[in-house]
This record gives sequence, C-alpha cells and structure tokens, in this order.
Amino acid sequence: MTTEQTIQKIIKAIQSYSTIILHRHTDPDPDAYGSQMGLGEIIKHTFPGKHVYCVGKDDLGLSWLGKTDKIKDDVYKDALVIVTDTANRPRVDDQRYNRGKMLIKIDHHPDVDHYGKLSWVKPEASSASEMIYDICAASHGKLKMNDKAAELLYAGIIGDTGRFMFPCTTSHTFNVVAKLAQYKFSMNQVNQNECVVSLPIERLYGDLQEHMPVFDNGTAYYIITQKMMKKYHVNDNEFISKNLPGNVKGIVAWAVFTEQSDGSFKVSLRSHKPSIDHLAAKYNGGGHPLASGAKVANMDQVKSVIKDLKQLVQKYQDSKK
Repeated sequence: MTTEQTIQKIIKAIQSYSTIILHRHTDPDPDAYGSQMGLGEIIKHTFPGKHVYCVGKDDLGLSWLGKTDKIKDDVYKDALVIVTDTANRPRVDDQRYNRGKMLIKIDHHPDVDHYGKLSWVKPEASSASEMIYDICAASHGKLKMNDKAAELLYAGIIGDTGRFMFPCTTSHTFNVVAKLAQYKFSMNQVNQNECVVSLPIERLYGDLQEHMPVFDNGTAYYIITQKMMKKYHVNDNEFISKNLPGNVKGIVAWAVFTEQSDGSFKVSLRSHKPSIDHLAAKYNGGGHPLASGAKVANMDQVKSVIKDLKQLVQKYQDSKK
C-alpha cells in the first residue's frame, strides 16, 4: 500500500466512525499533546456530531495545551482508536488502546513495533504534528483545520524541532508552519509557553547545572532524584526539559535520569552527533537517532547506562582522529 493510499484509508476511517479515541505516549512532550489534541480538534471541528476523546495522564507543565478526557471502558466498544507519536505499544498512555474496533498508528519514530490495522510511519518527518497537518491537507477539505488545531500542531512542531534548531527540520516543515501561521493564534505566545518554567523548576535546573558531571570526551549526565524534587517542590508530573546540557559548549551527548516513586528511573538520551537509539534499545527503550528514551530499574543500571554512553561518545571521538 502506498503512503497516499494509507492516508486516504485513515481519512475514510475517521469519516466512518462515530466514536474516536485518541492516545499518545506516556511522559508526553508538546508533540505528543499537539498531534493527539490537534487531530482531535480537527475531527471535532469537521464532525460536530462525533464523540471524540483524547485520553492519557495530564502533564501539569503542558496543561496550557489542553486537558485529557476521562472515559469508561465501554466507550471503546465499536470505537476507532488512533495512537499518535508512539513508536511501541508499551509506551502508549492508557493501555486500553487495543479495546476499540479499529486501531491506527501515526508516528515519526523508526518503526520498531508495527501495530494497528492501519499504520503510517514517517521517520523523516519532523514530528507527528507535521504528519497530522499532512493528513488534513491530503483530505482536500474532507477534514477541516481551525485556529485551535493549528495552534496545537504548531506547538508540537516547534517542540520536536527545538524551535527549528534540530536536524529533523526540513523545508517541508517550514512550508507546514507557514500554512499554520495563516490561522488566528499567537505564535509568540506558544513559543513563550514552551520556554517559560515555574520558579521551582528553574531552581532545580540551577542545581542540576551546577553539579552536572561532564567527562573530557563530551559526555554529560544529571540525575533528578525524588529527594531533589521534594526539596524544590517539583511534581514528577511536570514537564522538565531534557535538553539543558546540549546548550553547553563541548557536550556531545548526554543522559537525564529521573527517579520514580518506586525507585526506577526514566532515561532520556540526547546527542548532537553519534546515534544513541541503539543504546536506548539495549535498555528496552527507543526513539530517534539523536533523541531516545528508556527506563531502568535501579541505580546500578543508571551507572551502566552512563558507562555505555561514555564509551559510545569515545568511539565517536576516536573515529574523528
């Protein structure tokens, strides 16, 4: 099946179902929210009579983008379920996603877990939000954009492109943003919202930056413990940037470990040059070549990730000699 055929089948499915439930990944970022809620807004605007729900755990730091819906299990009966921005099934927020009548996957990560009756995966896309715009555009009026949907998709795009600084930004990305900019919303306000943080989080950032270990080869990391979050009154449900070390000159790749209440750690891996997605896969994670995530059980595994990342960066540095 060609890409165009897949997109048209997705559009037809949206037209056909009266109940549509939208999911995205756990620990959401602006693209997860933007693609999920942006598509939701498009469907609601086009088909006011349909029952459309966006589900998942709310993130306090992204509440300005919208709030999720709380629905009962029986709503899934005969529903179309669409999962956006989620590479593999264990990362889907709200594991009821497979209870609907039909499942669709829309994602821009490498296709490591092929799921759904329909699946459109485009790793070269800047974001899932960019892909949602493309679906709307390909519908030729069968799906209709509105101001709120445009704002959500714009937020998702600038989130995953780092405000157009990351290599995933393409000429198509700018073309999509130019189209979205024609709608009535404040691009400046969205940019501000994605940059502004609370005072407690800013103080946490200061602590992390001051004590961040940096190795001579350009590897860095920081560990956000439960004790630190309590000290600065930061909720583990707030969005915390994983890109701060990347602003420091000389840092090539870095890891951010966030301790959970059960003692496990969420792992965010980022890189300017060497690919780190295979390292994430080693620890049951995945993602993009330069931005991936995983989860480890304890501090011993945290140390193992740091060791592996340091070796990966050293191999990259040696290859340049």
